[in-house]
Amino acid sequence: MLPARHLQNVLVGASALLFGGARLAPSHDQSGPVLTAAVSFVSGNPVTPNSAAAASPTGVVAAVTKTALDVFTGAVRPLSRPEALEDAFRSYFAYKTAHPNEVRKPYLYFVDYGLPSTEPRGYVFDMNSLKIVDGPFTVAHGRGSSTTQYGVPTRFSNASGSNASSLGLYVAQSTYDFHGHTAGQSYSSIGLRLMGVSSGFNDNALGRGVVAHGAPYVTSAKAGRSEGCPAMEPSRAARLLPKLADGGMVFLFAPDADWMARDPWLASNAE
Repeated sequence: MLPARHLQNVLVGASALLFGGARLAPSHDQSGPVLTAAVSFVSGNPVTPNSAAAASPTGVVAAVTKTALDVFTGAVRPLSRPEALEDAFRSYFAYKTAHPNEVRKPYLYFVDYGLPSTEPRGYVFDMNSLKIVDGPFTVAHGRGSSTTQYGVPTRFSNASGSNASSLGLYVAQSTYDFHGHTAGQSYSSIGLRLMGVSSGFNDNALGRGVVAHGAPYVTSAKAGRSEGCPAMEPSRAARLLPKLADGGMVFLFAPDADWMARDPWLASNAE
């Protein structure tokens, strides 16, 4: 169970999100015990036992996840699996509930690696205003995740030297001057350090040097392969990565059965 001050922060955010979602998705009924309990809690009014139960962290996560899905589902192009966005939003809100001091930015960088690298598969969402900041756009996957230059990645790894992408949830850290090589040429771009928080699946990201960055092998039409980094076009990286830095989040999805069954932030009762 969260300390009272953390639960209050979550309920404040939940109230704002639910009210904001109601304006953006008028067909969704926003009245109910979760919203009532959230408003009662933050206003200092008595909370009934039923409302208090509904306002548990798990209940709030479920409510705000549904609100976000109602808003974004029609605005996002078809994904590789219907559950891709739900998994991303549930993980985001579950982690924010459990670690409110770490999620200091409202931005979520989402990639669907169930789609090929020749299709736009990345988005950045503003999870406070429920708006798409950018996307869809092309994103690279690791060369250890596929045997051909272009296509759908099928292998994911948390191991050093694998050059594979790692699925799951990340907290965005600081930006820095990134330097890379491609086709025998060196290049520079902005880089964004990523701390993997899906234990066993991406928690070696900092040690492996898996970061978000711009790369010349990513264009508007297709993305070449990285060494495991969710790289994007250089101009887009310069625009988006500072927004994500120091407290935004990243979620890399693929229809990988083992990861989907065991990632801790995909559990419905994650707190």
